[in-house]
Amino acid sequence: MIHKYKLMGLDIVLDVYSGAVHIVDDIFYDLLDKIGESFDKDADYSGIIAELSQKYPESDVKGSFNELKKLVDDGQLYTDDFYAEIAAKWNKKSVVKALCLHIAHDCNLRCKYCFAGTGEYQGHRGMMSAEVGKAAIDFVIKNSGTRRNIEIDYFGGEPLMNFGVVKEITEYAKEQGEEHNKNFRFTLTTNGILLNDEVKAYVNENMSNIVLSLDGTKETNDRMRYRVDGSGTYDAIVPKFIDIAESRNQDNYYVRGTFTAENLHFADDVMHMADLGFLQTSVEPVVAPETESYALKEEHIDTVLAEYEKLAKLYIDRRREGKPFNFFHFMIDLDQGPCVVKRLSGCGAGHEYIAVTPEGDIYPCHQFVGNKDFKMGSVMTGEFDEEIKSTFEKSNIYTKPECSNCFAKFYCSGGCAANAYNFNKDINEPYKLACEFERKRVECAIAIEAIKAMEGLE
Repeated sequence: MIHKYKLMGLDIVLDVYSGAVHIVDDIFYDLLDKIGESFDKDADYSGIIAELSQKYPESDVKGSFNELKKLVDDGQLYTDDFYAEIAAKWNKKSVVKALCLHIAHDCNLRCKYCFAGTGEYQGHRGMMSAEVGKAAIDFVIKNSGTRRNIEIDYFGGEPLMNFGVVKEITEYAKEQGEEHNKNFRFTLTTNGILLNDEVKAYVNENMSNIVLSLDGTKETNDRMRYRVDGSGTYDAIVPKFIDIAESRNQDNYYVRGTFTAENLHFADDVMHMADLGFLQTSVEPVVAPETESYALKEEHIDTVLAEYEKLAKLYIDRRREGKPFNFFHFMIDLDQGPCVVKRLSGCGAGHEYIAVTPEGDIYPCHQFVGNKDFKMGSVMTGEFDEEIKSTFEKSNIYTKPECSNCFAKFYCSGGCAANAYNFNKDINEPYKLACEFERKRVECAIAIEAIKAMEGLE
């Protein structure tokens, strides 16, 4: 399978199964147009060569055809699907290696689009106790097998509302890690209201990453992210976020936002973040029922895709000016990338990655929390539903018919299981709007990498 497209002045061809990317000229591009989706080494393509020779010099057309054949012979174009054989023998035996600890089912903000309601996740407000958090650490140590590296994400609500317990769990995890030969890495996600010098010092010493929630400009941010009394948050959090980013040497953090139908021109918000000095940015499309006024819908697709292209051009312009920044969805590794297992199965929700509520209940991920059909057990009892685990474990891009002809499938690994279920009641039926956006992000990311390589940009 190949995918070809034109973007940012380039003719780009992706060989889906090998991952090879080719920047080609118009002759080669038109030749692929005529040949189509598959190439038969024994077929007679003289008619196509003759047809194209009416538009281009015959010698150039023949030269392009010979180059095409060589790429096919070298396994760089029209390669076979060697992943299918791996998927056919899929018998993954996962171990738990990442926890999303819901430190607080409460929040000091009332963000309009929050999937967790106002932090309570369809339940009641509450804080995780140190006892539950320590039980979660014991659980992951017991269920991680020989896996040494373990990820802990402190999530909410707003985890800094329960910061004392964050510290207690972190110290316990480090102690148990030494005892059981486990290396814990910690991430904290915060809206920033409660950030102060004490928190900053502890986070910088102990957290491998910190996610800072900001949607962009003051207008964009405060439209959606406001306090209980309705007042905006931008003025309070931006100076703190700038301080945190600088204190971490502009690395190991993300300023992470959400765009909605009310700020479809989100490239402006990303550029605002870059202008504030943030080098690590991420802005995600909102996921919400179409009944919500801010929800992204099919009618918005063309605008959103055009905005990603606009952002890609601005992204390259900044690099040419010597003022680079990173945008999460444009970061792609064309040399190695994820291992085969990750390419096929994605984030590992429900079998490698689980969420733990303040009460100790286990769910496949933070977006399933509150849906009792997906309650998997409890860290307090050690119970872990192997049937639900197996359902997620067996899911991969070859169990998702919608993925079969998608060129981006090895980059998104079939998309988000929670979004699939919430919109289609089936973790193997991807959320189509997200698919549209992902395909464009992959196209932009590949074009960016090509230009960076051609121009020697950082």
